[in-house]
Amino acid sequence: MPEIIDDKSQYCIPFLLERLKAHQERFGNNPAKTPPFCLGLNGVQGAGKTVLVSTLQSTLRSPPYSLPVITLSLDDLYLTHEQQLNLARSHPDNPLLQHRGQPGTHDLPLAKEVFESLRAGRPTAIPQYDKSAYAGQGDRIPQSQWEVVNEGQEKIKVVIFEGWCVGFRAWDDEVLRETWDGAVMRKEQGGYNGRLGYVPFEAVRTVNNALKQYDLITDQLDALIHIDAQDLHYVYDWRQEQERTLLATKGTGMTPEQVTHFVNGYYPSYELFTEVLRAGTFRPIPHTTTASGPSVGWKGRQLHLIVDKNRKVQEVHSI
Repeated sequence: MPEIIDDKSQYCIPFLLERLKAHQERFGNNPAKTPPFCLGLNGVQGAGKTVLVSTLQSTLRSPPYSLPVITLSLDDLYLTHEQQLNLARSHPDNPLLQHRGQPGTHDLPLAKEVFESLRAGRPTAIPQYDKSAYAGQGDRIPQSQWEVVNEGQEKIKVVIFEGWCVGFRAWDDEVLRETWDGAVMRKEQGGYNGRLGYVPFEAVRTVNNALKQYDLITDQLDALIHIDAQDLHYVYDWRQEQERTLLATKGTGMTPEQVTHFVNGYYPSYELFTEVLRAGTFRPIPHTTTASGPSVGWKGRQLHLIVDKNRKVQEVHSI
């Protein structure tokens, strides 16, 4: 796998510091009354989120900022293995819910509890998920092993929340249907390289309805960084690279066919919801469930990076 050189933090760190300063000023620069700053980070699988998160976290934790930072991954909020099995059984005709990944496969009550606790500065156990459990089906790590923050140490000042669908907003049924119909039509005409057109509409609608509930997380975010791809199909190659690396270093990993099947399970949502992210997840957009976020205007709160197949930044936009 080609080494991922971090060329993103040079854009993201100034944006983050600017938004953090505005956040502190909103609360009168009074640390006792300032809730932690919540940064969302969205990027298609393999785009370089992990490297960027590591750089942002180490920068904020180091002088001159020396801020207590916690990173929370959307992946750590998945349903337990047993809950996921029950979800799959209860939706036998929905291919999108047969394994973890899509909106609907996360524990939103747990997410709400964690965010509320962090915002209030209370001692908070940070969930953890083991993707290797049950032969790769995954399961939540027992709560007794979760890291606890805000207990006996300085209160968390920055929360970085990262994940492949962080910031996605649901469509209303009319737009959802139009988008799905268009995908089906392109599939029938030939030359279609997406996945949405192969999934039953009811399956897509179930995921879209589940996504509406995710606003309770998205509206907690004070700012968002979106790592976008010039071509969303890069995700297939990037995931193949990741698995080849796993095979080389750990001796285990998915076959190329398994990787393609795995990414196929996510791709319909990339087709459906990336458009809203590109327009701005905090921007009030007709036909979505978009809210305004935490009592502040939407402009300037999102940074949009577009990368090429080598994950190199080609365009940067403030939204």
